[in-house]
Amino acid sequence: MRSDADLPTLIATSIGGDRESFGELYRRFSRPVHGVLMARLAPEDAEDLTHDVFMHALEHLWELREPAAFGGWICAIARRRATDHHRRTRPTEVLADTHAATDRPDVSADAHRALAEIQRLPEAYRETLVLRLVEGLTGPEIAAATGLTPDSVRVNLHRGFRLLRGQLGVTP
Repeated sequence: MRSDADLPTLIATSIGGDRESFGELYRRFSRPVHGVLMARLAPEDAEDLTHDVFMHALEHLWELREPAAFGGWICAIARRRATDHHRRTRPTEVLADTHAATDRPDVSADAHRALAEIQRLPEAYRETLVLRLVEGLTGPEIAAATGLTPDSVRVNLHRGFRLLRGQLGVTP
């Protein structure tokens, strides 16, 4: 992630209707938002809701009091959208992995199993692990995007990895 020094300008111009400025906000924060949603939802739902989160943010951007808090603010919107999605969604039947199209079915099955195990972890660990493992963000990038302190991210990653290894039966 780049420096957030120009964040107030991007937000002000986005409120004024500058689509390129809002596009830059999307480029900077879409991965963290997607990761927050992936920690709570199926991958296909996370993709769709990422766009919804940004549309909601665009409509309510004028409500943001502190531009530096944009990352935490938009991640909070993502969390609420995931909760709302769970309330509205009707149960569906999941197809077996044998129907998945992939060159390496063993890798796909392992990835699905790991994601399912991550989703069973406590919320604080889920988000940081998905942002790290799925979205590829570094600890400082996770902190900047979510509004957490770097120390909190480090602790959440450490504890989350320990719990995940236990759930997957992997010894350190």
